[in-house]
Order: sequence, then structure tokens, then C-alpha cells
Amino acid sequence: MRLGRSFFSLYFLNIVLFICFTWVVDEIWNSYVEQDIESYTGYQTMLLAVGDYLSKHPKEEWPDIIKKTSKRYDLPLNLMPQSEMSEQKYHEHNKIEKDNTHVFYYDKKVTLHHVLADSDQILTLGPTRMPSRPRAEALVRLIVFGLLGVMIFFWLWPISRDLDQLQKTTKAFGEGDFEIKSDKATSHMIEPMVTAFNMMADRIKSLIEAHKELTNAVAHELRTPLARSKFALQMLSSVKDEAKRERYLAQITTDVGELDELINEMLLYASFSNTMPELKVERQDMVDLVNQQVKKYEQYQGQIEVIKSANGLYADCDYHFIERAVHNYISNAIKYGKDHIRVTIMSENNQCVIKVEDNGKGVSKEFQSVVFDAFSRGDNSRNKETGGFGLGLAIVGRIMEWHKGAATVTDSELGGASFVLTWPLTEQKQLS
Repeated sequence: MRLGRSFFSLYFLNIVLFICFTWVVDEIWNSYVEQDIESYTGYQTMLLAVGDYLSKHPKEEWPDIIKKTSKRYDLPLNLMPQSEMSEQKYHEHNKIEKDNTHVFYYDKKVTLHHVLADSDQILTLGPTRMPSRPRAEALVRLIVFGLLGVMIFFWLWPISRDLDQLQKTTKAFGEGDFEIKSDKATSHMIEPMVTAFNMMADRIKSLIEAHKELTNAVAHELRTPLARSKFALQMLSSVKDEAKRERYLAQITTDVGELDELINEMLLYASFSNTMPELKVERQDMVDLVNQQVKKYEQYQGQIEVIKSANGLYADCDYHFIERAVHNYISNAIKYGKDHIRVTIMSENNQCVIKVEDNGKGVSKEFQSVVFDAFSRGDNSRNKETGGFGLGLAIVGRIMEWHKGAATVTDSELGGASFVLTWPLTEQKQLS
């Protein structure tokens, strides 16, 4: 069992608080002892008992009785005439009195005077120490504080251990180890902090990876059109043939358009990679949403087949983003398929499922695992020559994350690829 700095800090803080509390209690006790005549009950009882005993004996025997009693009980008992009372130097002492008993206390010493009935004598006790707390009560207090100390120890130890572990993890993460995760906290007080840190670490890691990926991809994507444009500009300065000049100008225009399209897509993807926007989640008719997208491709020369499991399927989603995801799937199927596209709308395991299939060359098994990564165009059948920069499917993946769903790809029965959208179906309704 290792005890870290945080444990000692927390533990000794509590110990100091208990010491201060004990001091305050003792001060209150002393104040109570000094200000209440009942605190001197033991001394007062002794004086009353001795006074009663003296009243039963002749006055000439009193000095001898007082001497023997003082010796027997080891108490400073004396007799003093009332006339000498005013001569006593008690001007610096505090005083309390009740009936025939007077208590003078000063600097942790106390002197008691008891006026004997039917006599001009005063029985004095003191100076002696002030009454103290009974030992049994002090022992109980010691046991209580000991138990509290043990309870605090076992309360603070898991907190301290979790804080030390979180500190080590945070330090390692700050030094560049983005794979590190903080272990599950054993303390319920620290568990939310550990969970929040791990979530933050995952987010930072994904942002750093996306930044590196985006930086590398941008450098690669910009290099080719810039190189072509640079070559065309160099040729323009030396070519006299008007047809060639027009061809080079057309090449430059195409390259500029490609750069503009790339920048727009990168800006869009960057906006999607930031914090999740506020989704406008409403109950939507998925069949109507798909039909609206299919109508946009009426000029398509091939066949777009829509298959639905019922007359209506409703799901909770943000219409704008799900519409964009479906649009991306259908446009990809048109680009990479041949002449047959099939869109299936159904519910499965309380999930809304939209599947878009084509009869193209499909997606290789190796590329299926990275097809939703930004700038991924590893499959030869789906490269930039067919259009796009590999950002569309990355955007779809981000949209499905926002909907707590998934975007996946498999092989299609049509021979090409089958791209699938799935997300929780919170409410389903079948229309007749």
C-alpha cells in the first residue's frame, strides 16, 4: 500500500482540523469550569462535609480536626476568621459565589471559602488546581477521535490513490503519450473526474490524429493541381500557338476549380469534425426522405429501386443531416455502380436501417475498414478520377456518430458495394 503526497495532504489537513476542534472543546470546557459553580461540586461537597463534622465538635478541637482531614485527603484545608477575609489579596482573581461558598480562580489555581454556620470562622480550601475532566470521559474522547482517524484514513486512501493515478496519467498524456488511459477509479468522488479525463483524452487524441491526417492529405491533394497549373503557366509564356494556349488556359481553369472544390470540402469536413452541432431531432418519415432523394436523380439512365418493409417507417433524427448522408450514398452508388441501384428501408433490432447497394466493382476487404476515413481512396475502383476527395463518406460517418449510430459497408448481392446507415429507432409506426 503506497501512500502518496495527496493522501498525506488530505489526512494531515483533517488531523489539524481535529486538533483545532479539540482545542476549542477544551477552551469551552475551561470556560465552563471557570464560570459555573457546579463545576466545583467535589470541592464544595468536601467543605460542606467538613463543616458539618466541625459543628458536632467543640471549637477548640477544630484546628486539630482540620489538620488531620487535610493530611488524610491531601488537600490544603485551613480555618480563617471572617475578619481576615478582607485582608486576602484576591483583587486579581475572578470570583463566583453561591450560598455560603465563594470561589476565587486565577491562573489555573482555585481557592474556595466556606462560611461556617453559627460561627465567625471560614473554612478555606486552596489554593489548588482547577477541576479537570474525568479520566473516563477523556478516554472516551480519545477512543472516539481514534475511530474517526481510522475512518478518515480508509475514506481518504482510495481518494488519494485515484488522484495520484490521475496525476501520473495526466503527466504522461501531457508528455505525448496519447494512448494512455486512467484506470477506473475506486472512489465514487473521483470517478466522474477520471471518466471526464478519459473522454477528454479520447477527444484530443482524435483531434490530433485528424489534424495530422488532414495536414498530410492537404499537402498531397494540393501538390498535383498546383504542379499542373505551374507547368501550364510556364508553357503559356513560350507557346505561340493559339490552340495550345487555349488548352493550357483550360487546364489552369480546371485545376483552379479542383482546388476550390477541395478547399470547400475540407472546410465542410473541418466544421463536421468540431464540436457536435445542436441537432434538431424530430420524428421523420424515412420512406418519404428516401423518395425525395431519389427524385433528384430522375435523369439517371440506370434503375434506382426502392424497397421498404412497410408503407411507412418513422424514426427520430435530424432530417437535414440524415438527408445528406442518404444523398452521399446514392451519389456514390451512381458514380461507382453500373446501371442498377437498390435502396432498402427497414427496421431491425429496434434500429432504423437504410441500405444503398450498387452493381459496380465493389469495395475490397482491405479498403472496407478505412473507407470512412478522411481522404481515403485506397480502392482503385473508387479513386479521384471518378470524382470526390474521400471526404464524403467521412462526413457520413461523423453524422452517424452524432445520431449514436453507425455507417458501414459490405458486399452487395448485386455484385457491388452495400453501404448501410443504422441508428436507434426510438419510435416506429406502420401505416396501412
